[in-house]
Amino acid sequence: MDQAPITGESVPVDKGVGDQVFAGTINQSGVLEFSTTGGKDETTLARIIRSVQEAQGSRAPTQRFVDRFARVYTPVVCVLAVLIAVVPWGVFGEPFQPWLYRALVLLVIACPCALVISTPVTIVSGLAAAARRGILIKGGVYLEQGRLLKVIAMDKTGTITQGRPRLTDVIPLGGRQREEVLQIAASLDALSDHPVARAVTEGWRGELLDVEAFESLTGRGVTGRIGGTTYYVGNHRLASERSVSSPEVEGELTGLESQGKTAVVVADTDRALGILAVADTPRETGIEAVRDLHELGLTTAMLSGDNQTTAEAIARTVGIDDARGGLLPEDKLTAIDDMLRDQGGAGVGMAGDGVNDAPALARASIGFAMGAAGTDTALETADVALMRDDLRGVAEFIRLSRRASAVLKQNITLAIGVKVVFFGLAMVGLATLWMAIIADLGASLLVIFNGLRLLRSKG
Repeated sequence: MDQAPITGESVPVDKGVGDQVFAGTINQSGVLEFSTTGGKDETTLARIIRSVQEAQGSRAPTQRFVDRFARVYTPVVCVLAVLIAVVPWGVFGEPFQPWLYRALVLLVIACPCALVISTPVTIVSGLAAAARRGILIKGGVYLEQGRLLKVIAMDKTGTITQGRPRLTDVIPLGGRQREEVLQIAASLDALSDHPVARAVTEGWRGELLDVEAFESLTGRGVTGRIGGTTYYVGNHRLASERSVSSPEVEGELTGLESQGKTAVVVADTDRALGILAVADTPRETGIEAVRDLHELGLTTAMLSGDNQTTAEAIARTVGIDDARGGLLPEDKLTAIDDMLRDQGGAGVGMAGDGVNDAPALARASIGFAMGAAGTDTALETADVALMRDDLRGVAEFIRLSRRASAVLKQNITLAIGVKVVFFGLAMVGLATLWMAIIADLGASLLVIFNGLRLLRSKG
């Protein structure tokens, strides 16, 4: 059974009598007889949909500082201008015109144009800069929140790894040559549609031998005759059945399986000729992506549907801090909840590409979907899409978010600082309307140009 849509496992798993079969998985070969134990609302896919909806509904809306500030700032300034114009004239008998002029200067200076413009210009510049890097962000709020991330959780299959098995090891036995063992295995596996068989066949670049009497041994491997000799290519179980599993073979198989690899034995009717190993290998950029995240001070975790041994092996290869295997979609959601609780309710990102990752993507502070390889469900649920399928985009996004946050603070400080200086000048009668207009316009231009610097920022 291919359980990748649900668990994310890169290699199909064998199912026997009494085993559980998930709705939404794919039968690879043979006839499948099963009994349904629940209704359509109780399937794994239905639970995933409910989990996504609940996770999205649990988020609190973010209120922007500028919006809150403007609600107080604008009425206060208007009241202050009225008081400046009226109180000296009505209470102290001062001439009305000079104080009215100061009030008008104050209103011009107090115009919040620079303050209001500073945020959208910076955010739009940041979104455009991210898009140039192949990072599509679904809103400015996520660009701002990226700087707060402290933990990045990642799916394994299709995110850290290639998403399909590849031939990694060829171990000849009994004096056989590596090329001979691989050619025999590839010739037999070329007639099989199993993902492991395809990986073996793709690993051989030479000529294939003619195979007679080919037979697929369901759940164990394949057999066939080459040049009058019967050969077998299969798993640990087939090696035991054919009595070719010597201590040497057992030792090699155990060593390969401890590394999270799928091992197959190549044998004739009397002895094992060699052992092949297949694994879902890390993406070329995976190690660099994890290193970038560590340099930014983030902790990394891997949430995988594969077994714990495979998860730990991949984690060691790419340098991930925490590896968790054997997780169903609801388990990934629980893991994200635990991380959020440890981080005080925020600061956890999740990167994934499959339907099984959707609940975790929705629940995380920011969800990252692998854009080209990801499913429609993952892309719809995530907040950020990495269109180049390059996990290094997560670190790029965080660097850009931190840069955008710094520019936002600069713009807000600049806009408010200019107001404060000219407020003081207006109160003592040293500021004119022309000065106020130039100051307001100048501050607006400054924050615009400062925000536009993000377009050429390297993150």
